[in-house]
Amino acid sequence: MSLLGFAALPALLTLAGAVLALTISPWWWILAAVGAALLIVAIIDYAQPKNSILRNFPLLGHGRFMLEEVRPMIQQYFIERNWDGKPFDRDARALIYDRAEGRASVKSFGTELEVRQPGYEYLTHATLPAPPAAQEHRVTIGGPQCAQPYDASLLNISAMSYGSLSVNAVRAMSAGAAKGGFLHETGEGGLTSYHLDSGADLLWEFGSGYFGCRTREGDFDPDAFREKALHPHVKMINVKLSQGAKPGLGGVLPAPKVTEEIAQIRGVPAFQDCISPPGHTAFSTPRELMQFIGRLRELSDGKPVGFKLCVGTRIDVLAMCKAMIDTGIRPDFIIVDGSEGGTGAAPLEYQDHMGTPLIEGLHILHNALVGAGLREEIRIGAAGKISSGHDVVRRLIQGADFTMSARAMMMAVGCIQAQKCHTDRCPTGVATQNPRYYRGLDPATKGERVFRYHQATVKEVAQMIATLGARGPQELSPTMLRRRISQTEVVSYASLYNWLAPDELLNAPPRGWAGDWERADADRFGAIPEPITPSGRM
Repeated sequence: MSLLGFAALPALLTLAGAVLALTISPWWWILAAVGAALLIVAIIDYAQPKNSILRNFPLLGHGRFMLEEVRPMIQQYFIERNWDGKPFDRDARALIYDRAEGRASVKSFGTELEVRQPGYEYLTHATLPAPPAAQEHRVTIGGPQCAQPYDASLLNISAMSYGSLSVNAVRAMSAGAAKGGFLHETGEGGLTSYHLDSGADLLWEFGSGYFGCRTREGDFDPDAFREKALHPHVKMINVKLSQGAKPGLGGVLPAPKVTEEIAQIRGVPAFQDCISPPGHTAFSTPRELMQFIGRLRELSDGKPVGFKLCVGTRIDVLAMCKAMIDTGIRPDFIIVDGSEGGTGAAPLEYQDHMGTPLIEGLHILHNALVGAGLREEIRIGAAGKISSGHDVVRRLIQGADFTMSARAMMMAVGCIQAQKCHTDRCPTGVATQNPRYYRGLDPATKGERVFRYHQATVKEVAQMIATLGARGPQELSPTMLRRRISQTEVVSYASLYNWLAPDELLNAPPRGWAGDWERADADRFGAIPEPITPSGRM
């Protein structure tokens, strides 16, 4: 159709409005103005060369883009079922919202899940449950080399930087953590006054960009680190090696979010993409990593120090274990970030296809530490899509000692899963630096929501642990978690995975681990190259 066909209606509206305005009432000029505006848009659409839809279908083509914009909301609110939405389904979101509001998170009439579907998991309750714990279960983090151990909650706020989150969202989470007595991890964007104002216990994280403890050249600054690490609200220090949703990329803060204030906090140019380097400059081998951990512990006067990673190759994990043995230096904790974890900005290919999922990552790290005789001294944290008491309990069974949650805490603050974090147009003001949006987020009110959500969830964790017949997390067993692998077969995690015995790697590595253990080297990441055979094959 020619431009004349698409312009006919707006031209007619313009003409009719003008005639009516001149003969009946000046108010009809509004119709004429609308018609003129539509006519101008149609002419521009027809003339522009960039978009073929708009060029071929002036005016009408905009309807396609409007529908595309609202499609995720229509999908989430009207089409998806309660249990199959992504990344978090309706049931998970409703549970978080109910607990944050202080409502009972209960449903009636039975499960909507297909319990005969392969992959379905369930916990085996005890015939005689244990009495529920009178107080919240907590875990002590800090090995023999730590002078200031910390008793952590089983559920804590995972890494989200000021920059990725708005100032009011950071204040709200910090206020909730302070009232509930659980950790607020700062994210790699730096330790700010907004984290410190409420008096919350903080897990200070920094990554390869060393934001908050960097030199002008972008390297690690020990003096700047020590000044912040000695702050009384900083209870633990975490070195980020990689993030689950984008391992190998470092942090990414899009340019619109890099305000003057955030640029000053991070020591980077304002309104330019803030991208952390893929790797660290303070160390380059597993041995150097352990030496760096030891140095941080000294600079912080013995506070718990650890690192976070999305597990890549098992050989690298074993190389770290060898470095711990060789140097005698142990991290106090290691947080495993699953590839299903969230992020404010990452390429789709990385979110969907890079990195090890949390279950497999936990299994690799837990077994490696057990087999190397290191597990008793090191606590393991689990991060990645944790929102309910069931999520916490099953991660404990799978090898973790405590858990970290980011997106669930965002929802407790008010996030509606709009998935606009990278655009700086978060409608609820959680993940934006635009005051137009974050002014609607009241830190005091939302802080109460974070507190209530955490309190209700850890209470449910304690109840579930007691229902399993255990008196605490230390009595949980892989036999308590079952997975259906076919219509006729269900197995427990005790038999679904192979579990190493203490010191097994040191004494007699099993066949499945022996090759990787031999090729792991404390002085390099990556495997020792296998010798090339005369045929040229590895």
